[in-house]
Amino acid sequence: MISFYSYLLLFFFFTVGLVIGSFLNCLIYRTKVGKSFFKGRSYCPKCKHFLSWFDLIPVLSYLQLAGKCRYCREPISRQYLLVELAVGILFAASAAIMEPSIVFFASFSLFNLFSLFYYWFIISVLAVIFVYDFLYYIIPDEAVFLAILATAGFHASRFFYEFFLTSNANFELMINPLLASVFAFSFFLTVFLVSAGKWMGFGDVKYAALMGLVLGFPDIAVGLFLSFFLGAIIGLSMIALKRKEISSEIPFGPFLVSGTIAAMFFGKDIIFIYLGI
Repeated sequence: MISFYSYLLLFFFFTVGLVIGSFLNCLIYRTKVGKSFFKGRSYCPKCKHFLSWFDLIPVLSYLQLAGKCRYCREPISRQYLLVELAVGILFAASAAIMEPSIVFFASFSLFNLFSLFYYWFIISVLAVIFVYDFLYYIIPDEAVFLAILATAGFHASRFFYEFFLTSNANFELMINPLLASVFAFSFFLTVFLVSAGKWMGFGDVKYAALMGLVLGFPDIAVGLFLSFFLGAIIGLSMIALKRKEISSEIPFGPFLVSGTIAAMFFGKDIIFIYLGI
């Protein structure tokens, strides 16, 4: 039975995610317009009026303002609300699913907390990639390379932590994700070259390297399958509804991110169910 304190902790993690989601919205907008997201006050992108602290409360401000700027009454993109909620939910879910010892007050170490912070960082980067590619059809190199460095550092830290505890050098902790990264990158690069860049952009190829490094084997297989499956279903649905033409460009990044997150959370379970069937 889940205790009241576990629910309280999950709500706290959810709130942290809301705040981070609000920051990511700012980061996405300022990156696109070429402004620093560390300097200057937040402002309305329509009327440029500086926003007060009570305009910036995640979710609540959007609802209180009915999705409109307090000063010019122009509509505020639903992106802001959806990103905040999505990151909040994913922060809480990642704690409950991937580091349950923290949430349910079981025996845990500082490395569990370090791992949770890593998952939160990756979720944040993936959220930026999802939205940026969805809006602008570009996967930012800075986001991909930063996440690759963070993930490589995480795997190295996990290797040395286990070695410190057991004196056993488990090189699979580093080799497995590296091979998965090479496999995913090579597969996407082949598709990119064969299609001369018509089926996917090179940003997707670079993201594949990150995807393999994050998931490792066998989860990378789940992530790739879900990405292509979601892409095919949604792409065909949009064509059937005449929202897109067959020749239209559809950003693949959001599907790759969705497949990555699903595999992070449920990859092993999906494989177990498939093998069980």
